[in-house]
Amino acid sequence: MNKIWLIFQREFLNRVQKKSFLIATILIPMIFPAIIATMAYIFVKQEEGAQKTKVHVLDKSGKIDLENTDRYEFLNVTGDLEQAKTTFQHSEDFALMYIPEFELSKPEGITLYTKENPSMRRIQDLEKMLENKVHDLKLAQFNIDKEILKSLKTSISLNNINLSETGEEKESNTGMLYGLGFVLGILIYIFVLVYGMQIMLGVIEEKTSKIVEVIVSSVRPFQLMLGKILGIAAVGLVQFTIWVILIMVTSTATLSFFGLDKKQQQAMEQMAKMNNPAASDMAQMQDNPVAKVLGSIDKIPVAFIVFNFAFYFLGGYLLYGALFAAVGSAVDSQQEAQQFNLPIMLPLIIGYFALFMFILPDPHSTASFWFSIIPFTSPVAMVGRLAFGVPTWQLILSQVLLIGGFIFTTWIAARIYRVGILMHGSKVNYKVLLKWFMMKG
Repeated sequence: MNKIWLIFQREFLNRVQKKSFLIATILIPMIFPAIIATMAYIFVKQEEGAQKTKVHVLDKSGKIDLENTDRYEFLNVTGDLEQAKTTFQHSEDFALMYIPEFELSKPEGITLYTKENPSMRRIQDLEKMLENKVHDLKLAQFNIDKEILKSLKTSISLNNINLSETGEEKESNTGMLYGLGFVLGILIYIFVLVYGMQIMLGVIEEKTSKIVEVIVSSVRPFQLMLGKILGIAAVGLVQFTIWVILIMVTSTATLSFFGLDKKQQQAMEQMAKMNNPAASDMAQMQDNPVAKVLGSIDKIPVAFIVFNFAFYFLGGYLLYGALFAAVGSAVDSQQEAQQFNLPIMLPLIIGYFALFMFILPDPHSTASFWFSIIPFTSPVAMVGRLAFGVPTWQLILSQVLLIGGFIFTTWIAARIYRVGILMHGSKVNYKVLLKWFMMKG
């Protein structure tokens, strides 16, 4: 056990003391919000400084009268189509729209001529404008008042309340939970893959540099493998803990910025009870979609989710890390390892796709249950379900099986590792790996 601890310390300190670790740990939680904010700023400035898109309109039907908007300016032209094309080609305008005679029941033949391939956004904008105009013409044809029809349309937003067995009511925000499950699932997938690959590359590096031959003269191969896996796992947990702290600090600052901290929320409730006129202004702020999302963060069981995320990160990493260590011990270069990477990564990839196909659309379905129970897919699948609420027995069963899966993969990897770590120059395939696994130690 003492030797495993020494290897653990070596792996941990070698990585934590690097400048790259400190930079990545501090910058990553900051860099993505900064990138998003920068992109949003550029988009807003681009929209503000953008000139109107000019579109020539040759309307032979005489039915369509497109109105100018903030983005588009429509120039009505006359004459035949060939003349309109010539005029358009000699201009610097975006497009020529040709509208032939058409039946309202089946509007066909409308053509857009452009000098370059247009963006999907522009095509969709113009299609929507035409659809609205044809819609209005159909209403007029059947003597249907447009304003009455608008008044018949009703927008309903459901307030989702979870009712527990004890009768306790708790507000729920499905959109927020979906986003949280999406982020957690992606993070687990990335973390397990990145840190698992670090193990494989570390083993290959030590094997090719002959350092491992010196190390195994003092420790057993299994101790070396386990110490390396646990050491890199500790690096990941430290990095994750720092990220959680930084994210919580920035989230608290954001909530305070938007005026949604607990004291202000309590003040809103008190003002509403007193029927204070100023309360209506505060309530309007609560109707803001951004404010609702930020406010719902307070209702999420953060401690529960963080603890279980850490458990599944550690469990998934240990399960896959052992297999990556076995592959690293069997080959002499990263190129040789590529043939073995896909079978290891395949269950993780399946879990990744299941996250979008089954878990997030319906976290309580039968498929979601099985993906979150099977050890090879549960790290991604279960964290995607956490925010939606998982029955305790399912969570415990999933965690017990994940621990069992780690023990199983470690046992398999150890039998390959003990032979492969000292092998050099041999051509390795699945048959050779099986032979090493079956060898008696």
